[in-house]
Amino acid sequence: MRTNKLLATVAIAATMALAVTGCAQNANNANSGTADTGSTLSIAYSEGGTTLDPAEANDGTSDTLVLAAYDQLVTYGTKEEGGKRVSDTSTIEPMLASEWSVDDSNTVYTFKLRDDVVFQSGKKLTADDVVKSFEHIAASASASFLYGMAGIDSVEKTGDHEVKMTLTAPNHLFLQIIPMYSFSILDMDLVEENGGADWLKQNTAGSGPYVLDSWDPASEAKLHRNDDYWGTAPDLEKVNLKFIGDASNRLQLLTKGSVDMALEVAPKDLEGLDGKDGVVVDSRPSNKILYFAMNNNVAPFDNEKVRQAVTMAIPYDKLLNDVMKGQASPMRSSVASSTPGWTDAGNNAEYNLDRAKELLAEAGYADGFEFTFTLGSGFPDWNDDAVLIQAELAKIGVTMNIQNMARAQFLEALAEKNVQAYISRWTSFVNDPGYHLGLLLVDSGTSNYGNYNNPRVNELWAQAATESDVDKRNELYGEMQEIINTDSPWGYLYEYNIAVTHRDGLEGYTSYPDGLVRFAQLSKSE
Repeated sequence: MRTNKLLATVAIAATMALAVTGCAQNANNANSGTADTGSTLSIAYSEGGTTLDPAEANDGTSDTLVLAAYDQLVTYGTKEEGGKRVSDTSTIEPMLASEWSVDDSNTVYTFKLRDDVVFQSGKKLTADDVVKSFEHIAASASASFLYGMAGIDSVEKTGDHEVKMTLTAPNHLFLQIIPMYSFSILDMDLVEENGGADWLKQNTAGSGPYVLDSWDPASEAKLHRNDDYWGTAPDLEKVNLKFIGDASNRLQLLTKGSVDMALEVAPKDLEGLDGKDGVVVDSRPSNKILYFAMNNNVAPFDNEKVRQAVTMAIPYDKLLNDVMKGQASPMRSSVASSTPGWTDAGNNAEYNLDRAKELLAEAGYADGFEFTFTLGSGFPDWNDDAVLIQAELAKIGVTMNIQNMARAQFLEALAEKNVQAYISRWTSFVNDPGYHLGLLLVDSGTSNYGNYNNPRVNELWAQAATESDVDKRNELYGEMQEIINTDSPWGYLYEYNIAVTHRDGLEGYTSYPDGLVRFAQLSKSE
């Protein structure tokens, strides 16, 4: 049996989002708490979020609020890299669990819980809360897939402050997945007292470093520091989120000093901004990707040569230089280049209109074809990319009709898996090929909206999930990527930089694969 025991660390919260209407206030958190003895942080977000339920949150602003108000059993470590603080997802550290052990079969994990954790309601954490929280996750519409991907078979109480989790088989993703916000531990007595899971949509029941005072997805959210927090109290006493859809307005507020941080500033507006008007631009490579997806079940994209032809008509340099202004890097595989086990083997896509025409002729489309491209709203670079790609495809006889669609409608359409072609971006919160490919390009993946299905890829993914040897596992993931790169279900557009813009004097920003800002790590000099 192996035991893991480290000093507990705290790292909480997050970014970006969708929008709905309405407002929320915690029944048990109506009072903003202590006197104003610390700094206030103000952040401009693009949208206001959709839910406060950790198991259902799937946009950045919702994730932000969840991670601020809740803790998980374990968390990711951090490290210094190139003079900047970054996450170390290969290191898993204690949070609500003070230590854990795994048996020799690598399928039974025993977690010992801290005995000093008090929820924001005043109730002490027990093993019952962990068991019921995992039951909530397993029953959810969103996080249940992650529950299965982690390989969890059962969660049992083995003591007042001890739980045992049994996996269906050895699974290297288990400890990588459970630090995610979806696996937050809930004050289940409070949830049940208020009618169950529906109450969680607009209320919180956590033990995290920040208490949510109010949330109106149309305008703002306000939080204050949890001065009864079991861990290290954050420096910032208050955090205010402002939801502002227009990127230029977010930037204007930042340059005027009306907010301390602004997210999702357009690449064209970042040029020359660093150091101007007291603004710092912290731009770092990320594992956030943008891809041009072709529905493999819908003609003519059910033909591999047609898909390959499209990838050779994409003006990659123009997208990087004219649209992203250097705030992105080339994407050469189905996973980001920062992902362990990355390879671009099998990728022959380069801008080559002559070869694209040859491939179309070989596929039986010498005179080209016409198709509908669905463009989701909300991201200026998507629109610019679509127009550039449309112009290049016209040169090889392919007519791309752009159908604009509101963001919410676009997401609903993708879920139906009938969209012929579209652009989408993706950030894998777990920096592992198994997580990434399992969601996006394995037949059963919940986000495989382009209906890609290669039996060999599915087989390799299942095999890698239970392979404990890292080198052997990466060989399997390498073979998967080579097959996918050759099959060309996507055109690889680029890997985004994550650019966080903030006022001079704000310190502590740490980058994570999920691209989310942890408020508890930040400090501010007045």
